[in-house]
Amino acid sequence: IPWLGYACGSCEYCVSGWETLCEKQLNTGYFLDGAYAEYAKAFARYVGKVPANVKSLEAAPLTCAGVTTYKAVKVSGARSSDLVAIFGIGGLGHMALQYAKIAGATVVAVDLVDEKLELAKKLGADYTVNGRTEDPVEAIKKLGGADAAISLAVSPRAFEQAFRSLRRGGTLTFVALPADNYMQLPIFETVLNGNKIVGSIVGTRLDLAEVFDLHAAGKTHVIYETRHLEDVNHAFEEVEQALIPARLVFDMS
Repeated sequence: IPWLGYACGSCEYCVSGWETLCEKQLNTGYFLDGAYAEYAKAFARYVGKVPANVKSLEAAPLTCAGVTTYKAVKVSGARSSDLVAIFGIGGLGHMALQYAKIAGATVVAVDLVDEKLELAKKLGADYTVNGRTEDPVEAIKKLGGADAAISLAVSPRAFEQAFRSLRRGGTLTFVALPADNYMQLPIFETVLNGNKIVGSIVGTRLDLAEVFDLHAAGKTHVIYETRHLEDVNHAFEEVEQALIPARLVFDMS
């Protein structure tokens, strides 16, 4: 059951392959009851089919973090000749860097925690930068600048650093949603350097099917820990305190 729980299917967005922009959409956990329960209702047309060789505990993060970052990499336009900077290596970032590698890109992973950067290396990142001890903008510029930067860290500063790391003609893709909803961007440099800024919101049913297919083929790895539903409040505390390497999944068995 993905975030996109329903779309009208007939508006200009739906018929052009952008159902995630449908103005009549209903989102799971917001307008539709979520799945922190043993049973959940869903619109049949918007339920994704999980391949037989994909575990349910892995399908859950793929249906959220997976499809979100897969779409973001698509939107960024990343290709085999590109340097792609991933800002924030957690539940979203550890998937994003894998999809960027699948696209053939050279990947720079940026985070503030060494353990997460070690994870990034294991998952295929070509370069890692600890933003706490090194200026990520300077480090990425030394590599020629990012053709695409994807901001997954919930910090306006990370968004600003991601923008400044771009080379001429580079694209910054917004994904994370910081509580502080604003950032500063230089208008002159954006215009003169021909940079692009684009938002990316989760993914379509087709995107989700492609995410499942990639995982079923052994192309991606999901890093997760399990908790029991009765521990839901403690689980939220763990996430808020950044104690989880990537994703938590509630095991209903």
